[in-house]
Amino acid sequence: MKKKLKVLVLFDGTSPTTVDQDFSGELKTKEWKTEADVMNALGALGHTPEHLAIYDDVDLLRQKLETFAPDVLFNLVEQFRNKSEFDQNIVSFFEMQGLPFTGCGSTGLTLCKHKGISKKILHYHGIHVPNFVVIPRGQRIARLKQPKFPLVVKPVKEEASYGISQASFVGNDEQFRERVSFIHEKYNSDVIAEEYIEGRELYVSLMGSVRLTVFPIRELVFREVPPDEPKIATYKAKWDEEYRKRWGLENQFAEDLDPALVSNIQEKCKEIYRLLTIDGYARIDLRLTPENKLYFIEANPNPILADDEDFALAAGKAGLPYPQLVDRIVRQGMKTIRD
Repeated sequence: MKKKLKVLVLFDGTSPTTVDQDFSGELKTKEWKTEADVMNALGALGHTPEHLAIYDDVDLLRQKLETFAPDVLFNLVEQFRNKSEFDQNIVSFFEMQGLPFTGCGSTGLTLCKHKGISKKILHYHGIHVPNFVVIPRGQRIARLKQPKFPLVVKPVKEEASYGISQASFVGNDEQFRERVSFIHEKYNSDVIAEEYIEGRELYVSLMGSVRLTVFPIRELVFREVPPDEPKIATYKAKWDEEYRKRWGLENQFAEDLDPALVSNIQEKCKEIYRLLTIDGYARIDLRLTPENKLYFIEANPNPILADDEDFALAAGKAGLPYPQLVDRIVRQGMKTIRD
Protein backbone atom coordinates (compact mmCIF):
# COMPACT_ATOMS: atom_id res chain seq x y z
CA MET A 1 0.00 0.00 0.00
CA LYS A 2 1.36 3.38 -0.92
CA LYS A 3 1.30 5.85 1.93
CA LYS A 4 -1.54 8.41 1.79
CA LEU A 5 -0.14 11.92 1.85
CA LYS A 6 -1.02 15.38 3.03
CA VAL A 7 -0.79 17.55 -0.07
CA LEU A 8 -0.87 21.33 -0.04
CA VAL A 9 -2.06 22.56 -3.44
CA LEU A 10 -0.79 26.07 -4.19
CA PHE A 11 -2.87 28.32 -6.44
CA ASP A 12 -2.43 31.80 -7.89
CA GLY A 13 -4.27 34.48 -5.99
CA THR A 14 -5.46 37.35 -8.18
CA SER A 15 -5.77 39.67 -5.18
CA PRO A 16 -4.50 39.48 -1.56
CA THR A 17 -5.65 36.30 0.23
CA THR A 18 -5.77 34.94 3.76
CA VAL A 19 -4.30 31.68 5.02
CA ASP A 20 -7.62 29.87 5.48
CA GLN A 21 -9.55 31.52 2.63
CA ASP A 22 -12.09 29.17 1.09
CA PHE A 23 -12.10 28.92 -2.68
CA SER A 24 -14.85 26.35 -3.14
CA GLY A 25 -16.94 28.90 -5.07
CA GLU A 26 -14.09 29.68 -7.49
CA LEU A 27 -13.32 25.97 -7.86
CA LYS A 28 -16.73 25.51 -9.53
CA THR A 29 -15.87 28.00 -12.31
CA LYS A 30 -14.33 27.30 -15.70
CA GLU A 31 -11.28 29.49 -14.92
CA TRP A 32 -10.38 27.24 -11.98
CA LYS A 33 -10.80 23.94 -13.79
CA THR A 34 -7.16 22.85 -13.42
CA GLU A 35 -7.14 23.53 -9.67
CA ALA A 36 -10.46 21.71 -9.22
CA ASP A 37 -9.33 18.71 -11.31
CA VAL A 38 -6.13 18.35 -9.28
CA MET A 39 -7.95 18.70 -5.92
CA ASN A 40 -10.58 16.14 -6.97
CA ALA A 41 -7.97 13.66 -8.20
CA LEU A 42 -5.99 13.95 -4.94
CA GLY A 43 -9.19 13.35 -2.96
CA ALA A 44 -10.13 10.36 -5.12
CA LEU A 45 -6.65 8.88 -4.54
CA GLY A 46 -7.23 9.02 -0.79
CA HIS A 47 -4.71 11.79 -0.14
CA THR A 48 -5.63 14.74 2.09
CA PRO A 49 -5.49 17.88 -0.05
CA GLU A 50 -5.75 21.42 1.25
CA HIS A 51 -5.34 24.57 -0.81
CA LEU A 52 -3.67 27.93 -0.40
CA ALA A 53 -3.71 30.81 -2.88
CA ILE A 54 -0.67 33.07 -2.93
CA TYR A 55 -0.92 36.62 -4.23
CA ASP A 56 1.78 38.84 -2.70
CA ASP A 57 2.62 37.26 0.64
CA VAL A 58 4.90 34.23 0.89
CA ASP A 59 4.56 34.29 4.66
CA LEU A 60 1.10 32.70 4.27
CA LEU A 61 2.92 29.57 3.16
CA ARG A 62 5.01 29.49 6.35
CA GLN A 63 1.81 29.84 8.43
CA LYS A 64 0.08 27.08 6.48
CA LEU A 65 3.10 24.75 6.79
CA GLU A 66 2.87 25.11 10.59
CA THR A 67 -0.84 24.34 10.82
CA PHE A 68 -1.15 21.68 8.08
CA ALA A 69 2.38 20.20 7.87
CA PRO A 70 2.00 18.78 4.31
CA ASP A 71 4.21 15.99 2.97
CA VAL A 72 4.52 17.73 -0.39
CA LEU A 73 3.50 20.95 -2.15
CA PHE A 74 1.54 20.59 -5.37
CA ASN A 75 2.71 23.67 -7.22
CA LEU A 76 0.14 25.28 -9.54
CA VAL A 77 1.52 28.80 -8.99
CA GLU A 78 2.33 30.65 -12.21
CA GLN A 79 2.68 34.21 -10.96
CA PHE A 80 3.26 36.48 -7.97
CA ARG A 81 1.48 39.86 -7.72
CA ASN A 82 -0.05 39.04 -11.14
CA LYS A 83 3.45 38.93 -12.68
CA SER A 84 4.22 35.69 -14.48
CA GLU A 85 7.98 36.37 -14.49
CA PHE A 86 8.09 35.50 -10.77
CA ASP A 87 6.99 31.85 -11.03
CA GLN A 88 10.60 30.66 -10.74
CA ASN A 89 11.18 32.86 -7.67
CA ILE A 90 8.38 31.12 -5.80
CA VAL A 91 10.00 27.78 -6.65
CA SER A 92 13.44 29.10 -5.55
CA PHE A 93 11.78 29.81 -2.22
CA PHE A 94 10.61 26.16 -1.91
CA GLU A 95 14.15 25.05 -2.81
CA MET A 96 15.75 27.33 -0.21
CA GLN A 97 13.37 26.00 2.45
CA GLY A 98 14.09 22.39 1.46
CA LEU A 99 10.38 21.74 0.76
CA PRO A 100 9.43 18.87 -1.58
CA PHE A 101 7.26 20.17 -4.44
CA THR A 102 5.84 19.00 -7.76
CA GLY A 103 6.93 20.11 -11.19
CA CYS A 104 9.98 21.92 -12.45
CA GLY A 105 12.81 23.46 -10.44
CA SER A 106 13.74 27.12 -10.63
CA THR A 107 16.61 26.77 -13.14
CA GLY A 108 14.45 24.96 -15.71
CA LEU A 109 11.65 27.51 -15.28
CA THR A 110 14.09 30.40 -15.75
CA LEU A 111 15.72 28.97 -18.88
CA CYS A 112 12.42 28.02 -20.54
CA LYS A 113 10.72 31.30 -19.67
CA HIS A 114 13.21 33.32 -21.70
CA LYS A 115 12.56 32.19 -25.27
CA GLY A 116 15.83 33.73 -26.48
CA ILE A 117 18.02 31.99 -23.91
CA SER A 118 16.39 28.57 -24.39
CA LYS A 119 16.90 28.86 -28.18
CA LYS A 120 20.55 29.92 -27.79
CA ILE A 121 21.28 26.90 -25.59
CA LEU A 122 19.59 24.46 -27.97
CA HIS A 123 21.12 26.01 -31.09
CA TYR A 124 24.55 25.63 -29.49
CA HIS A 125 23.82 21.91 -29.09
CA GLY A 126 22.82 21.51 -32.73
CA ILE A 127 19.04 21.48 -32.34
CA HIS A 128 17.20 23.39 -35.10
CA VAL A 129 15.60 26.62 -33.92
CA PRO A 130 14.13 29.32 -36.18
CA ASN A 131 16.57 32.20 -36.85
CA PHE A 132 15.66 34.90 -34.35
CA VAL A 133 16.61 38.21 -32.84
CA VAL A 134 15.81 39.64 -29.37
CA ILE A 135 14.98 43.36 -29.21
CA PRO A 136 15.12 44.70 -25.65
CA ARG A 137 12.94 47.62 -24.60
CA GLY A 138 14.65 50.96 -25.10
CA GLN A 139 16.80 49.64 -27.95
CA ARG A 140 16.47 51.27 -31.36
CA ILE A 141 14.54 48.99 -33.73
CA ALA A 142 16.98 48.57 -36.61
CA ARG A 143 16.27 47.27 -40.11
CA LEU A 144 16.71 43.54 -40.24
CA LYS A 145 19.14 41.68 -42.49
CA GLN A 146 18.62 38.50 -40.51
CA PRO A 147 16.26 36.79 -39.67
CA LYS A 148 14.31 36.85 -42.96
CA PHE A 149 10.63 37.82 -43.32
CA PRO A 150 7.96 36.61 -42.65
CA LEU A 151 8.53 36.72 -38.92
CA VAL A 152 6.53 35.97 -35.80
CA VAL A 153 7.00 38.74 -33.22
CA LYS A 154 6.17 37.96 -29.58
CA PRO A 155 6.99 38.92 -25.98
CA VAL A 156 10.20 37.15 -24.99
CA LYS A 157 8.85 35.83 -21.66
CA GLU A 158 5.08 35.36 -21.90
CA GLU A 159 3.30 32.00 -21.80
CA ALA A 160 0.02 30.55 -23.10
CA SER A 161 0.43 32.53 -26.37
CA TYR A 162 -0.21 35.75 -24.44
CA GLY A 163 0.66 38.66 -26.72
CA ILE A 164 0.44 36.57 -29.90
CA SER A 165 -2.24 37.45 -32.47
CA GLN A 166 -2.49 37.44 -36.27
CA ALA A 167 -0.74 40.85 -36.13
CA SER A 168 2.32 39.05 -34.70
CA PHE A 169 2.91 37.68 -38.19
CA VAL A 170 4.85 40.39 -40.04
CA GLY A 171 6.02 40.51 -43.65
CA ASN A 172 8.01 43.75 -43.91
CA ASP A 173 10.06 46.33 -41.99
CA GLU A 174 7.15 48.63 -41.33
CA GLN A 175 4.88 45.93 -39.84
CA PHE A 176 7.87 44.64 -37.90
CA ARG A 177 8.67 48.01 -36.30
CA GLU A 178 5.01 48.60 -35.51
CA ARG A 179 4.55 45.24 -33.78
CA VAL A 180 7.81 45.52 -31.83
CA SER A 181 6.88 48.95 -30.40
CA PHE A 182 3.38 47.66 -29.64
CA ILE A 183 4.78 44.79 -27.53
CA HIS A 184 7.41 47.01 -25.90
CA GLU A 185 4.68 49.41 -24.84
CA LYS A 186 1.57 47.32 -24.24
CA TYR A 187 3.27 44.35 -22.55
CA ASN A 188 6.23 46.33 -21.21
CA SER A 189 8.31 43.43 -22.46
CA ASP A 190 11.39 42.68 -24.53
CA VAL A 191 10.62 41.10 -27.90
CA ILE A 192 11.71 38.00 -29.76
CA ALA A 193 11.21 37.99 -33.55
CA GLU A 194 11.73 34.66 -35.24
CA GLU A 195 11.37 33.29 -38.75
CA TYR A 196 7.97 31.75 -39.41
CA ILE A 197 8.38 28.01 -39.97
CA GLU A 198 5.78 26.58 -42.32
CA GLY A 199 4.70 23.16 -41.09
CA ARG A 200 2.76 21.10 -38.57
CA GLU A 201 2.42 22.30 -34.98
CA LEU A 202 3.32 19.41 -32.64
CA TYR A 203 3.07 19.20 -28.85
CA VAL A 204 5.13 16.58 -27.03
CA SER A 205 4.45 15.88 -23.34
CA LEU A 206 7.16 14.39 -21.13
CA MET A 207 7.62 13.64 -17.46
CA GLY A 208 10.38 12.44 -15.15
CA SER A 209 13.73 13.61 -13.91
CA VAL A 210 16.30 10.91 -14.59
CA ARG A 211 14.27 8.40 -16.57
CA LEU A 212 11.90 10.23 -18.87
CA THR A 213 8.53 9.10 -20.17
CA VAL A 214 7.38 10.59 -23.48
CA PHE A 215 3.63 10.50 -24.17
CA PRO A 216 1.94 10.23 -27.60
CA ILE A 217 2.34 13.34 -29.76
CA ARG A 218 -0.50 15.88 -30.01
CA GLU A 219 -1.02 18.29 -32.88
CA LEU A 220 -2.86 21.57 -33.39
CA VAL A 221 -4.63 21.16 -36.75
CA PHE A 222 -5.64 24.21 -38.79
CA ARG A 223 -8.47 22.91 -41.00
CA GLU A 224 -10.12 26.07 -42.34
CA VAL A 225 -7.19 28.48 -42.45
CA PRO A 226 -6.74 29.66 -46.07
CA PRO A 227 -3.46 28.52 -47.71
CA ASP A 228 -1.99 32.05 -47.80
CA GLU A 229 -2.70 32.75 -44.10
CA PRO A 230 -0.10 31.96 -41.43
CA LYS A 231 -0.88 28.98 -39.22
CA ILE A 232 0.20 30.21 -35.82
CA ALA A 233 -0.96 29.29 -32.34
CA THR A 234 -2.26 32.71 -31.34
CA TYR A 235 -3.88 33.40 -27.99
CA LYS A 236 -7.32 33.08 -29.63
CA ALA A 237 -6.29 29.90 -31.47
CA LYS A 238 -5.64 28.33 -28.08
CA TRP A 239 -8.36 29.77 -25.87
CA ASP A 240 -11.26 31.22 -27.84
CA GLU A 241 -13.82 28.49 -28.65
CA GLU A 242 -15.73 30.55 -31.25
CA TYR A 243 -12.53 31.46 -33.06
CA ARG A 244 -11.37 27.82 -33.00
CA LYS A 245 -14.66 26.69 -34.55
CA ARG A 246 -14.53 29.34 -37.25
CA TRP A 247 -11.04 28.38 -38.44
CA GLY A 248 -11.43 24.64 -37.84
CA LEU A 249 -8.71 24.56 -35.18
CA GLU A 250 -8.49 21.31 -33.29
CA ASN A 251 -6.05 19.66 -30.92
CA GLN A 252 -5.80 15.95 -31.67
CA PHE A 253 -3.31 13.09 -31.67
CA ALA A 254 -0.84 13.49 -34.53
CA GLU A 255 -1.70 11.11 -37.35
CA ASP A 256 0.36 9.42 -40.09
CA LEU A 257 3.78 10.21 -38.68
CA ASP A 258 6.32 7.60 -39.71
CA PRO A 259 7.28 5.44 -36.65
CA ALA A 260 10.99 6.23 -37.23
CA LEU A 261 10.14 9.95 -37.23
CA VAL A 262 8.13 9.56 -34.03
CA SER A 263 11.04 7.97 -32.21
CA ASN A 264 13.37 10.64 -33.55
CA ILE A 265 10.98 13.34 -32.23
CA GLN A 266 10.80 11.61 -28.84
CA GLU A 267 14.59 11.36 -28.54
CA LYS A 268 14.99 15.01 -29.58
CA CYS A 269 12.46 16.09 -26.94
CA LYS A 270 14.26 14.13 -24.22
CA GLU A 271 17.47 15.87 -25.23
CA ILE A 272 15.77 19.30 -25.14
CA TYR A 273 14.23 18.51 -21.72
CA ARG A 274 17.65 17.64 -20.30
CA LEU A 275 19.53 20.52 -21.96
CA LEU A 276 17.07 23.03 -20.49
CA THR A 277 17.37 21.29 -17.05
CA ILE A 278 13.63 20.64 -16.91
CA ASP A 279 12.36 18.19 -14.34
CA GLY A 280 8.88 17.22 -13.18
CA TYR A 281 6.79 17.45 -16.35
CA ALA A 282 6.66 19.61 -19.47
CA ARG A 283 5.24 20.08 -22.94
CA ILE A 284 7.55 20.89 -25.83
CA ASP A 285 6.19 22.75 -28.85
CA LEU A 286 7.72 21.96 -32.23
CA ARG A 287 7.24 22.67 -35.91
CA LEU A 288 7.65 19.87 -38.44
CA THR A 289 8.31 21.12 -41.99
CA PRO A 290 6.96 19.32 -45.09
CA GLU A 291 10.54 17.94 -45.52
CA ASN A 292 10.29 16.47 -41.99
CA LYS A 293 12.80 18.89 -40.51
CA LEU A 294 12.08 19.53 -36.85
CA TYR A 295 12.26 23.00 -35.27
CA PHE A 296 12.07 23.78 -31.57
CA ILE A 297 9.57 26.58 -30.83
CA GLU A 298 9.32 26.58 -27.04
CA ALA A 299 9.32 24.48 -23.88
CA ASN A 300 6.56 24.72 -21.27
CA PRO A 301 7.51 23.27 -17.89
CA ASN A 302 4.47 22.74 -15.62
CA PRO A 303 1.99 22.88 -18.53
CA ILE A 304 -1.76 23.15 -17.83
CA LEU A 305 -2.89 20.06 -15.94
CA ALA A 306 -6.66 20.15 -16.49
CA ASP A 307 -7.95 16.67 -17.36
CA ASP A 308 -9.08 17.77 -20.85
CA GLU A 309 -5.83 19.52 -21.91
CA ASP A 310 -3.05 18.12 -24.11
CA PHE A 311 -0.79 16.90 -21.30
CA ALA A 312 -3.41 14.80 -19.48
CA LEU A 313 -4.94 13.53 -22.73
CA ALA A 314 -1.51 12.38 -23.96
CA ALA A 315 -0.82 10.63 -20.64
CA GLY A 316 -4.25 8.98 -20.81
CA LYS A 317 -3.56 7.61 -24.27
CA ALA A 318 -0.30 6.16 -22.92
CA GLY A 319 -2.36 4.25 -20.33
CA LEU A 320 -2.01 6.67 -17.41
CA PRO A 321 -5.51 7.79 -16.36
CA TYR A 322 -5.82 11.24 -14.81
CA PRO A 323 -5.80 10.37 -11.07
CA GLN A 324 -2.76 8.11 -11.62
CA LEU A 325 -1.03 10.91 -13.53
CA VAL A 326 -1.60 13.29 -10.61
CA ASP A 327 -0.38 10.61 -8.21
CA ARG A 328 2.77 10.10 -10.25
CA ILE A 329 3.46 13.85 -10.27
CA VAL A 330 3.06 13.87 -6.47
CA ARG A 331 5.34 10.83 -5.92
CA GLN A 332 7.93 12.40 -8.18
CA GLY A 333 7.66 15.66 -6.21
CA MET A 334 8.31 13.75 -2.97
CA LYS A 335 11.66 12.59 -4.32
CA THR A 336 12.83 16.00 -5.40
CA ILE A 337 14.41 17.59 -2.42
CA ARG A 338 16.78 19.35 -4.78
CA ASP A 339 20.40 19.82 -3.87
